[in-house]
Amino acid sequence: MKIQFKRLDHVQICIPFGEEENARRFYTDVLGLIEIEKPESLKANGGLWYKIGEIELHLGAEDMGNYKSKRHPAFEIGNLVETKTYLERHNVTTQDEKPIPNVSRFSFFDPYGNRMEFLEKR
Repeated sequence: MKIQFKRLDHVQICIPFGEEENARRFYTDVLGLIEIEKPESLKANGGLWYKIGEIELHLGAEDMGNYKSKRHPAFEIGNLVETKTYLERHNVTTQDEKPIPNVSRFSFFDPYGNRMEFLEKR
């Protein structure tokens, strides 16, 4: 048997319980993502969902510790330099990542300690 993968459906990262409004300010206002409605059966769990191109970004609400993991979603974008400058103007600390052939990239942490990577292929 061979698993027939079709595409990446969604990425889930986390925010603390009760931080939905603050998360909206970052993900909607700063990053400019479009929020989508969660299914009724999942609304009681908290969190938010966003549409990014052909995939979804799910922000799950949970008790979070004070640790930073290597786990992260990486999003290919088309205006890396401008995006990095824009985020830094909004007080988001960015970090250049180790070089990969034909790829420029940087990472940053959202206000909840979730690492995010933006990359642009050359």
